Amino acid sequence: MSKVIGILGDIGSGKSFFAKQFGYPVFNADKEVNKIYKKNKSCYKRLKNNLPKYIKSYPISKVELSQAILANKYNLKKIVSIVHPLVRNKMNYFLRKNIKKKLVVLDIPLLIENNLNKKKDILVFIEAKKTQINLRLKKRKNYNKKIIENLRKMQKKMAFKKKLSTYIIKNDFKLSTAKKKVKFIKKKILYDRNSS
Repeated sequence: MSKVIGILGDIGSGKSFFAKQFGYPVFNADKEVNKIYKKNKSCYKRLKNNLPKYIKSYPISKVELSQAILANKYNLKKIVSIVHPLVRNKMNYFLRKNIKKKLVVLDIPLLIENNLNKKKDILVFIEAKKTQINLRLKKRKNYNKKIIENLRKMQKKMAFKKKLSTYIIKNDFKLSTAKKKVKFIKKKILYDRNSS
């Protein structure tokens, strides 16, 4: 039975980067959502029925989704309610497929909010300075301040997530520091008898 690590942190704090450093299978929810938008016709039909004014093309266009989110904050909730069950199914399949691995990593932005974690999962919180986070976000291709604010409103407070976590990593965005911190946590999880 795999030990499950859930990566928590703010948007742009480096969660996906740290998830990869563990060197074990990673379930990346953002990548899975992109696949759903590209390949899942029934998801497209449901989004089109719920947001006919915005969702018009298949594969689902990120521009159309952005326009829907910017037009009305409740549209984001509609999108999440349709896409989230599909992500949950994919995550459950990923966990079954990797059951024999020592560790698996969940990189899911709304892990806690959507109750996707189990009590025995090991939570790792990635902490970064707001200034560094904002600089990183502004470099993103589809950066939109309002969309990021709407996504943040869906998340629980960072202080709450930090409190829930077994490990806290201060991210200084240096590869050598990241490798060192992940190595320490991995050793604790895999070899400490007291580890959950």
